[in-house]
This record gives sequence, structure tokens and C-alpha cells, in this order.
Amino acid sequence: MAHIIVVGNEKGGAGKSTVSMHIATALARLGHKTAVLDLDLRQKTIGRYLENRVSFCRKAGLDLPTPEYHELPEIDKSALQPGENIYDHRLSAAVAALEPDNDFILIDCPGSHTRLSQVAHSLADTLVTPLNDSFIDFDLLAQIDADGEKILAPSVYSEMVWSARQLRAQAGLKPIDWIVMRNRLGAQRMVNKEKMERAVDKLAARIGFRVAPGFNERVIFRELFPRGLTLLDLRDVGVQKLNISNIAARQELREMMKSLRLPGVSIDF
Repeated sequence: MAHIIVVGNEKGGAGKSTVSMHIATALARLGHKTAVLDLDLRQKTIGRYLENRVSFCRKAGLDLPTPEYHELPEIDKSALQPGENIYDHRLSAAVAALEPDNDFILIDCPGSHTRLSQVAHSLADTLVTPLNDSFIDFDLLAQIDADGEKILAPSVYSEMVWSARQLRAQAGLKPIDWIVMRNRLGAQRMVNKEKMERAVDKLAARIGFRVAPGFNERVIFRELFPRGLTLLDLRDVGVQKLNISNIAARQELREMMKSLRLPGVSIDF
């Protein structure tokens, strides 16, 4: 059965789709059959990213390793059981169809609370939560005092993950491996950054997630999207010499993939 990776965060702008695209494409490059579902049914950023990739490869005559993008199937409402939610059924049908033939299924969630996102979290074997290095975003996980030092209580998203963990436990499934990924880090060592680091580490011990490095803020991610490319594709599209920023970004991706500890995945790029 496929290992399910869910990338979720109820705040927009945390880099979820960039993280999702790089994880899925890295897995495809490493020879793992990977399917992608986009639960942001309105914006479909990861879906657009993959459509851009397919279009660019076709025009450029390239055959880059690419995860397969799948839409949620349409469901006949008459087939629903009393009280059954149509979105639950669409997601469960998609996962059931993809599990036998894929090593990994990556589900990219919207930057808001939706029924689909809630159900997806309960399906996660690995949950990745990109988090901007800001106390505004930290508030998604926990309430903190005015000095940024004392954690007062878990917040709404943490409570949703807790509920998802309880559902999995009741079903006899393995616990979710929850990874909070500090994303869009600044290069400078500042007081706020150090406070964030201490707060995230304290919360990790309190509510049970692992902390992993994400990507620094880099212009290249905005440049890659229109062509559907990732950091791993640069040499394949003719970039002969990577600049220092690109080399550093590839190293960040390597460390990020290692930190996920996905089953059967050996990082060799």
C-alpha cells in the first residue's frame, strides 16, 4: 500500500505547494511511483504547477521524471449512504484507486480549514506542516505569551491534528509522523529567529512533532513555477553552472528529504 504524505497548514503563504512539488518530484526522480492530489479545489496551485511541467516538457522535448497528478473523481450522489459527505467519498475513492499502484501519494491541502483537509489529515502516514518563521504563523500551532517565551495552549490546527491522531488510533493505524518544517528562513541570525527556534522546540516536546529545516526565502522558486520545474531539474534544462544560491537551495532540499525519513527512500542527489 502507498505511503501517504499530507502537506498541510491552515495559513496561506507558507510555501506548501513549493514544498509539495519538490517532495513529489524528488521521489519521482528517485524512482518511486508518486501520485499527487490537490485539495485546494478552487486555486489548484500544485495542479497548475504540474500542468506547467507537462506543457514545458512537451514544448522543450524533455522527458523529466514527473509525479502523476490526479483530480478527485466525481461521485454519483445517489450512491452515498445516509449522512455520508460527498467530499469524504471523493477523497476516499481517489486514495483507494491510487494506493495499489503507487509507492507514495502526496496530498496538498488548502491554506484554510475545510472538510477535505480535515479528512486528509486522518489519512496521513507522514504530515508535513511548513511554517513561516514568524510568531504570526506560530499562532496556528499554539498561543504564546507576549514575550514569545511561554506556551499558553495548543491552537486550532494542533487540535485538528490531535483529532486526526485519535481517529487513526481508534482504527488501529500507525501514528502520524508529524513534521513541522521551518520555512522561508532569513539568512541572518536575529533575536526573533532565535525566539522562534526555542518556541518551536518547546512545542515539539509538548505536543509531539519533529522539527525539520525547510527552504530559505529565494527568488528562484518564483521563477521555477511557470515552467513547472524544481531545483533538481536545472541541469536537465541547460543550466551548466549552478550559482551559490542554487547550490545552497539543493542542499536544503537534500536535508529536507532526509528529515522526512520516508520508508524505502535513499537520498542520492
